[in-house]
Amino acid sequence: MLPWRRALRALAAALLITGAATTLAPAATADTTAPAATASVSRGWNDYDCEPSAAHPRPVVLVHGTFGNSVDNWLVLAPYLVARGYCVYSLDYGQLEGVPFFHGLGPIEKSAEQLDGFVDKVLASTGAKEADLVGHSQGGMMPRHYLKFLGGADKVNALIGLAPDNHGTTLLGLTRLLPYFPGVEDLLTTKTPALADQVAGSPFLTKLNAGGDTVPGVRYTVIATKYDEVVTPYRSQFLDGPGVRNVTVQDLCRADVSEHVAVGVLDRVAHHEVANALDPAHATPSTCLS
Repeated sequence: MLPWRRALRALAAALLITGAATTLAPAATADTTAPAATASVSRGWNDYDCEPSAAHPRPVVLVHGTFGNSVDNWLVLAPYLVARGYCVYSLDYGQLEGVPFFHGLGPIEKSAEQLDGFVDKVLASTGAKEADLVGHSQGGMMPRHYLKFLGGADKVNALIGLAPDNHGTTLLGLTRLLPYFPGVEDLLTTKTPALADQVAGSPFLTKLNAGGDTVPGVRYTVIATKYDEVVTPYRSQFLDGPGVRNVTVQDLCRADVSEHVAVGVLDRVAHHEVANALDPAHATPSTCLS
């Protein structure tokens, strides 16, 4: 199969998985007699009455990826963290007018402003001085704009990225074909700006990564899979700088075959590494049985 066809099939598979979760999640998880806004509260997260414990004094804010939303991306990880005693919250960001369910499509700088306001809301609700952020794909990269340019470093202790596109993606070289299809690049820019922002070498990413990947005072963890077919090459996800830990799940479990979507949504090894990064003082080894 030609490389560009493999890329298209991989991207289509990722979108189908996300879309299927979006379609099925409300019927499977929400009480149809209750308002939609309370669905996640019933599962234990987005509970604004939650009081952080002494063991876990910082609330955790979950940041979904492109085409994701505040529920579907976190149907496994959010309850996993709640069961471990964390106050957990998730937001929707990057909405486009007339596009329901699928978020993370608007300009990333604007999405970072939405994250800024949401973190302020969570801190005010919990009384905590800092939050920890956990993001998947774009959601692991976008908060870096918040930390670097919007004062987020004063409000955030740690950023944990699951398959984040920190240095952009080539989608297995697919984006290199854009110049050969007049109008396609303009369509991405005008209709789905977040996709254009995530292309390796975009003005957004050039600005974000200028002067270094990190900001002082924040701990960074990147959790990647070598089978990532969306953010390629997978090592482009890794960060350089003080306070950074880069993890490849196959180094912890050679049998792990999770790709881009699964490593954020379902992967037990990755989720155990999230728990370790949130509480490094009590970290335990991640294995295939985690």
